[in-house]
Amino acid sequence: MSPAGITFVTPNVELPLAHAVAVRLVVGNCLPVVMKQEDLEITENFGVNVTVCIPSGNQCIVFEAISCFSAQVLRLHPPAPLLIPRECRERCEINGYEIPVKARVIVNAWAIGRDPKYWANPESFYPERFIDSSVNFTGANFEYIPFGAGRRICPGMAFGVINVEVPLAYLLYHFDWKLPNGMKHEDLDMTERFGITVRRKQDLHLIPLAYCPSPFENPKPHGEN
Repeated sequence: MSPAGITFVTPNVELPLAHAVAVRLVVGNCLPVVMKQEDLEITENFGVNVTVCIPSGNQCIVFEAISCFSAQVLRLHPPAPLLIPRECRERCEINGYEIPVKARVIVNAWAIGRDPKYWANPESFYPERFIDSSVNFTGANFEYIPFGAGRRICPGMAFGVINVEVPLAYLLYHFDWKLPNGMKHEDLDMTERFGITVRRKQDLHLIPLAYCPSPFENPKPHGEN
């Protein structure tokens, strides 16, 4: 069992916490959508224009599909659903409500990300909504603030996103992920356990099946024997 509550039914597989959390969140949501190669080829198209490369120097992984999936996960399952409490520095009025000085303000990012006023089919896991969308999590769009907004936005936002998307891209590129014991996708329990941060209530058990060689083994181009 890894520290993130994810189990791999295969010997000698251990993942660092950040990698495991990425798989737990994104694969848990994406299995019903993207885990069939005949429907969506990760190594070629993945539904959008995709380029996969091994980071070297200033290079990085450009993986638009993964970005859309992680953006959708952050909308539905923000890691800090109530963000960090703020204190009002001066009296103000918002929509007829008076906010006094020194009032503690708690922002419900979880509810904002599911507000039907701003999101069509808000409960649906639909990553395509972020393709060519100007909405992002950098704090400029107040209908989508998983990291907060303004001067006190999470300072580790960019670092955290990269440390999720890059390992996740490799995990999806080199493995086909299956549910164990004949479990069906619709049986996957994504119930959350709320707290200061949000985690899955139940552990996620997955079977990784390698179908691409390691990027460090000088693999042949796709299509060559």
